[in-house]
Amino acid sequence: MADSATAATAAAPSTPRWNVERPFLTGRFHQEAKGNSRLALDSLSGGSDRAIGCYEAAVQELVVLDDLLSALVGVEGRYISITRVRGKEDAISFHVDASMDLSLQEMAKRIFPLCQSFILISHFVESRSQFKNGLVNHAFAAALRELLLGYEAKVAQLEHQFRLGRLSIQGLWFYCQPMMGSMQALSVVIQKVSSNNFVGSAVLNLLQSQAKIMAGDNVVRSLLEKMIQQASNAYLSILERWVYEGVIDDPYGEFFIVENKSLKKESLTQDDDAKFWSERYSLKDGIPSFLANIAETILTTGKYLNVMRECGHHVQVPGSDNAKLMSSGSNHHYLECIRAAYDFASGELLNLVREKYDLMGKLRSMKHYLLLDQGDFLVHFMDIARDELSKKLDEISVEKLQSLLDLALRTTAAAADPCHEDLTCCVERSSLLKRLEDMELNRTIPDDSEFEEPLSITGLETFCLSYKVRWPLSIVISRKALMKYQLIFRFLFRCKHVERQLCGAWQVHQGVRALNPGGTAISRSSLLCRSMLKFINSLLHYLTFEVLEPNWHVMHNRLQTAKSIDEVIQHHDYFLEKCLRECLLLLPGLLKKVEKLMLLCVQYAAATQWLISSSIDITQLQEKPDNSLRSEDPKSRKSATQAQASRSMTKNAAVTNSVLKFEKEFNAEIQSLGTILSSHSQAEPYLTHLAQWILGVGKNQ
Repeated sequence: MADSATAATAAAPSTPRWNVERPFLTGRFHQEAKGNSRLALDSLSGGSDRAIGCYEAAVQELVVLDDLLSALVGVEGRYISITRVRGKEDAISFHVDASMDLSLQEMAKRIFPLCQSFILISHFVESRSQFKNGLVNHAFAAALRELLLGYEAKVAQLEHQFRLGRLSIQGLWFYCQPMMGSMQALSVVIQKVSSNNFVGSAVLNLLQSQAKIMAGDNVVRSLLEKMIQQASNAYLSILERWVYEGVIDDPYGEFFIVENKSLKKESLTQDDDAKFWSERYSLKDGIPSFLANIAETILTTGKYLNVMRECGHHVQVPGSDNAKLMSSGSNHHYLECIRAAYDFASGELLNLVREKYDLMGKLRSMKHYLLLDQGDFLVHFMDIARDELSKKLDEISVEKLQSLLDLALRTTAAAADPCHEDLTCCVERSSLLKRLEDMELNRTIPDDSEFEEPLSITGLETFCLSYKVRWPLSIVISRKALMKYQLIFRFLFRCKHVERQLCGAWQVHQGVRALNPGGTAISRSSLLCRSMLKFINSLLHYLTFEVLEPNWHVMHNRLQTAKSIDEVIQHHDYFLEKCLRECLLLLPGLLKKVEKLMLLCVQYAAATQWLISSSIDITQLQEKPDNSLRSEDPKSRKSATQAQASRSMTKNAAVTNSVLKFEKEFNAEIQSLGTILSSHSQAEPYLTHLAQWILGVGKNQ
């Protein structure tokens, strides 16, 4: 708040020097021309400087009355002097001639606080009318100036009565008493404002608190409430433009909503933290107490209107021309106006986003592509882009991948989607686990993590889809939200790739069944391949049918009943966070186990061709002895047959050992994962089904 006030002060016009250097413009010359006033009094009294005690009591009363009437408007008299401390405007004291009658002295001292209050208030009005003090201080000073006009008129009437000989010092005290409480209460307020250099809402809050303190004095309380009303009019005029137009017209930085102009709407598609919606307009310290309970509503209302204005959608809040915001005592009509403006802005923006910009259509499209709701395009893409995705990062052509993606989209059912042109592809520079660590989504990952980034990763581990989201839909689907979609897609894509590799291995196994490879490692390898397929299929079934689909339907229903764009953002963010967690992406221990299993499956699928070809060679060697051996003599043929059998057994043992090694490692990892899932399912119930499926895979093995 101090920074904004300083910036506003620096930007405010400066007060002309002549406004300070020419005292005749302020009225203080009366107090500074003490010598001249005394010369005038001396000339009227024949030039003698006699003590007031030399006069009779009746004459003293008349002289004191004349001096008191002058003191009431801040002017020194002959026997009443005003002392100021240089540099301290509120340090004012009044002194009377020591020879004055004691009763007159006592009566004069009773009236001095009123004189002091007038001087303080009049100085406050003059000093706080400068530009740098802000609109609230200007309005407060104007209200005080109006009050002082009434006060000075009252003093003028008393002086008239004095000139007519109808005023005594007791009468003066009688007429001053009703003004004492009000003037002193105001002087307390302005002293606090001046000493703390309050501006804007701080002034209003001080007036509010002082009005509560004076609740027992109806006159003073009513006066302070009037001051609050007049001082808050300037503040409420700023508020009006905000809740009716979405514009901050705050030249002196007094408003409790601050605009960060460095944040542009374009940052929503670039900033991973999505700061625009939460930080472009934000609340700052010093909210007026009468607006504290509705401050968030006020902030949101203006934000909604601002979004519509930036979309070129001009709206007029119904009744805004006649619904002027005013605060007066117990009248809270301004609260009703603010709530009405909020309801209108919220409904209007929500309809704009739903109808004109088709939010739900865009979300469904993202579900098709990034959550693989309709994966036919991906199957085709993985077929035609297999060679490019198998390359190392530095060798991959993103342009070629994009052209292949466009081809896959145009030749599948995705071509009917009008949003398919917004889909683009990209290649990340790190694997999924490394990306999660870099983003610090998994703060619980220890430094000595078992997972190590492969030395040479390919496009299969780093390929990702992106989506073009335009304003104002980028408010809901921000860069941060899109990044969460991409994390889920990369995990699903990885699972799909592993599934395809295992399916290829399974097809190889099925292709050699006609050779009747009994007694070789093919049978055992086939069982292992089936178990791996069951694991990856169970994982994909869990991700799609147990996590993504149910959560999507819950979010869809909530978005249909949302009342504001903030509710839409909240439901959408909750959906993504829940999906991330239930997809294991926020559970690093489990994710590393799953990744290790998938890596093992990929290694096994890659080794399948060698395993099968070796097993086929073994079978052929066992079933079809070399024809050249038949022409040899029995002894030589027997020796050659034994050598061939020895080679076959050695090779069969090597293949069997390889299969057993894969099987042993897979079983150990699957059992370990099942145990961890079972323990986690107590705190995370959604893992129960996955734990049962994984343990089922282990039991089958």
